[in-house]
Amino acid sequence: MIERSASSVVWAGCAAVAGGLAAVSDLTPHRVWGVAAALGYGAAALLAGRPRVAAGAALLGAAAVPLVLLVATGLGQSEVAVVERSGALLTATGVPYAPEPDGLADYNPYLPGMALLGALPGDPRWWTGAVFAASVAAVRPSAGPAGRMVACPLVALPLAVGGVDLPVAGLVCLGLALAGRGRAGWAGLALGAAATLKWTAWPALPVAVALLAGAGAGRGAGRWTGSGSGRDVGRRVRSRGWVRCAAVAVGVAGAGVVPVALGDPGAFHEHVVAFPLGLTGTESPAASPFPGRLLAAHVPGGAVVAGVLLAGSVLFIAASLLVRPPRTVPAAARRLALGLTLAIAFMPASRFGYLVVPFVLLTCLRETPCTVRSSSPTTSRPGRAASRRS
Repeated sequence: MIERSASSVVWAGCAAVAGGLAAVSDLTPHRVWGVAAALGYGAAALLAGRPRVAAGAALLGAAAVPLVLLVATGLGQSEVAVVERSGALLTATGVPYAPEPDGLADYNPYLPGMALLGALPGDPRWWTGAVFAASVAAVRPSAGPAGRMVACPLVALPLAVGGVDLPVAGLVCLGLALAGRGRAGWAGLALGAAATLKWTAWPALPVAVALLAGAGAGRGAGRWTGSGSGRDVGRRVRSRGWVRCAAVAVGVAGAGVVPVALGDPGAFHEHVVAFPLGLTGTESPAASPFPGRLLAAHVPGGAVVAGVLLAGSVLFIAASLLVRPPRTVPAAARRLALGLTLAIAFMPASRFGYLVVPFVLLTCLRETPCTVRSSSPTTSRPGRAASRRS
């Protein structure tokens, strides 16, 4: 009974959030989502005694119905049009960036991999959602927790209106989960793919490398092979693991980004570097009232202060990875989520929607086991194990 009441309160709260957004937003896609989601969450609150049915109702109302409606009517956030246009440019010229952007609509702040999703047939939301869903399914094969996460307003809203951050979140989660399983090469592949989409994926690579180096990589880590000490064998295998992950990730990201950047270096810098940092004559629409934005807009020299705070956050997370590397996948997810949250808070141009990546990390990888075995002195030499048994 208590669990049913708690679930009912949660779904009712989600209905209130969706209804409030529909009431106050001046964006048609948000209003459409808010009405449909409020109905779905309301039904879920009434059906809280049947958790699976309730989650299904929430998913239907908050994700499936508004997504189909918005795609069918051609409504969406500006990101959808940006991805579609970049895909058309990539197909026509090989470079997804307008050489001389005239206004906000001409800018594409995403890395070249995002344009591939825009070049595919149909609305880009089908493909961003498919990448996210496939990645989450590979991490969490249990449909219940994954469904509740997708039904959450923080995920369901961008999924329906234009969630370019969702494929990044899904691939980063998949990369960390694979690193925790000791599958360093596949982890690098997932992280490299994410790194071709947005800059926000790049901090995941050092976290995955720290996880592999800290917990040990490879199924044979610490196993006695008869040549040298077991500890040395574990160290060699572990080293190969994080190096392989880093090499594959950098190789995949480089293959997806560097050729396009070299195709038109000026346009690449204008769109992907200068525009997000506010160094062009066109202001970014990412203007949520986070500390970095407020400092840059209202405090003399505030942009410098925000930059110092951002750099300090980066150094803090980097030092923590060196001094105390994460030993489990949930610990790695928490470390990365903290770093991304600090970056979102102190960037001069940011928005609330970016928080979906830390949220998905914390939710999706909360209970993911780390099956990589570290090479400890007590387990690496069979002689010691035999002496304990005797």
